[in-house]
Amino acid sequence: MVVLQRCAISLALILYGSLAAKAESYPSRQVELVVAYPAGGAADLIARSVAQRLSQLWNVSVVVENRGGGATQVATNAVGQSPGDGYKLLVSGMETFAINPFLYPTLSYDPVNGFVPVSSFGYSNQMLMVPAVSQYKSVGDVLADARKENGALQYGTIGPGGSSHINMVLLENLAGVHLTPIHYHGGAPLLNDLLGNHVPMGFLSTALVDQDIKSGLLRAIGVSSKARVPEFPDIPTIAESGVPGYESVSWFGLWAPKGTPAPVVQKINTDVQNIFMDPQYKKQFLAPNFINVRPGDPQEFAAYIKAEADKWSKVIKEAHLQINN
Repeated sequence: MVVLQRCAISLALILYGSLAAKAESYPSRQVELVVAYPAGGAADLIARSVAQRLSQLWNVSVVVENRGGGATQVATNAVGQSPGDGYKLLVSGMETFAINPFLYPTLSYDPVNGFVPVSSFGYSNQMLMVPAVSQYKSVGDVLADARKENGALQYGTIGPGGSSHINMVLLENLAGVHLTPIHYHGGAPLLNDLLGNHVPMGFLSTALVDQDIKSGLLRAIGVSSKARVPEFPDIPTIAESGVPGYESVSWFGLWAPKGTPAPVVQKINTDVQNIFMDPQYKKQFLAPNFINVRPGDPQEFAAYIKAEADKWSKVIKEAHLQINN
């Protein structure tokens, strides 16, 4: 028995030493960040900014590939089928692991066992936007009209299951109203139709609407986060606009395929977190793009994903929401 125990300990030490050696030598070649959205969105901007800094830190090429489509399933499936060695990583948002598993009857990837959470990529606040000429001056105005229209009032989304869609579903649930979604393919077309007064309202990230708010082309009537956005202190939160308990942010992260060695995952997490905590990076990139930091190791990121999945699964179930593949 003692001999067997010693052998097991020896094997464990050898395995640990092998994994540690892999982390020590990682990365030794090009690393690919696969973004689950088209170019130009918040996740893409963060990925490219982080990739540039990791390239400098690691002295290897870190490239970004955009593989949008299938409500993030195209990119997620591609990364999930790749080797678990840390050289192909997924950049995605809250949909992939906290919304899609409860919204779609079937998925092309395993959201529970197919991936390892690596690091948060921060989060952004969402604004409920209306055209500048809109009759809606507040969230209360929207809710009053929604109750009168009984489902006929429309809103735009960046796509089924996306943050702008699920944010409105949460508002409907808490306020006891019903609206009709118009699904666009991304934030840019939704923004264009808001500017043209072709759609009554929609949630969009603060970074995307910042200049249009300041120029008076659009009106923000509510902030989805718990607290007001410091740059726009006069715009109330939705919670303080007659919907107590409302809180939602759009968050992003980095995942690796299952089987990626823990020391490699930890190394990537440490280096990414150091980038996000760098004061110069915060000032030059995060602040101008209204991206907030969510620090933590892989285990803390995994716990946050679980908490978000628990929250949105209830919201989706209560709304009887399902999207057929």
